[in-house]
Parts: sequence; C-alpha cells; structure tokens
Amino acid sequence: MTESMTIAMQEDGLPNTFVPGRNLLFFTLAGALAYRRGLDTLVGGMSETDYSGYPDCRDNTLKALQVALSLGIERPLTVETPLMWLDKADTWELAHQLGSDALVKLIQEDSHTCYENERETLHDWGYGCGQCPACELRARGYTDWQAQGEATRHP
Repeated sequence: MTESMTIAMQEDGLPNTFVPGRNLLFFTLAGALAYRRGLDTLVGGMSETDYSGYPDCRDNTLKALQVALSLGIERPLTVETPLMWLDKADTWELAHQLGSDALVKLIQEDSHTCYENERETLHDWGYGCGQCPACELRARGYTDWQAQGEATRHP
C-alpha cells in the first residue's frame, strides 16, 4: 500500500499511512467470530503511549468499541489491550519476562512493522527499513530497553 508513496503527515495531523477504522473493522470481525465460538474476550496489541496518532488505537475508542460490540451481540465482550500504557521499551521487557530470549528472538525475526514493507534487512530490533516512523519507534524502544540494563543479552 505504501510502496509507491512517501510517508507524510496530513493536514488533519494523521500520517498518510492511516487506514480509517482498520482496527474497528478487525475487532468487529473478531467479535462476530468470538460470538460464534462462544468466546468472550478479544485481545489487541495497540498502545496509546507511543503510537502514530491513529484514532483507532486510542483507549477511549477501544472502550467505546467494547460497549458497541457487547450491545451488538447482546452478550458481554471484553476488549483487552495489555500494551495500551506500555512504551516500546516496556513492551520489549515484557516479552523478555514472558518468554526470555526465545520470545525476543521470535519478535525480532518473525514480526514486522515497517511501513515500507522492507523485509530484507535484519536489525537488532527486527526487519525493516530503519527510517519510517514504525521502524524508528521500534528501534528506539529496543535501544532504550537495552540501555535500561534490564536485558544485556542478545538472543
């Protein structure tokens, strides 16, 4: 989607990478599936602490969505966002606490956030161009986590 365009801020203060309602759509589909399977909890990895300003990543948006989904399926449905108030350094630390070096390595090698879709260059923090806002945020979080001394090993 962004391969042929420059990432820039729009007049409304949002980056041109913003896809209106993307997370709302994903959670709506997940809510319908959860209903069919008898599940009552959805989990999302968005964070309001260090995000790109996307409205559908905000805590208030997701709380409102939880209410709307619960009303729409006529049963309680919880939307959990365990990373909502964690910055990227805290997220790296949580991953290390939960899964040690193995989980950190999995995130580095098997997850991807680069807006430029660069999947050839592996950095300490994972694959990406290293220059787009998502890569800069992820790299800074990883560097901050390492600097905190909470993790001194490389997986």
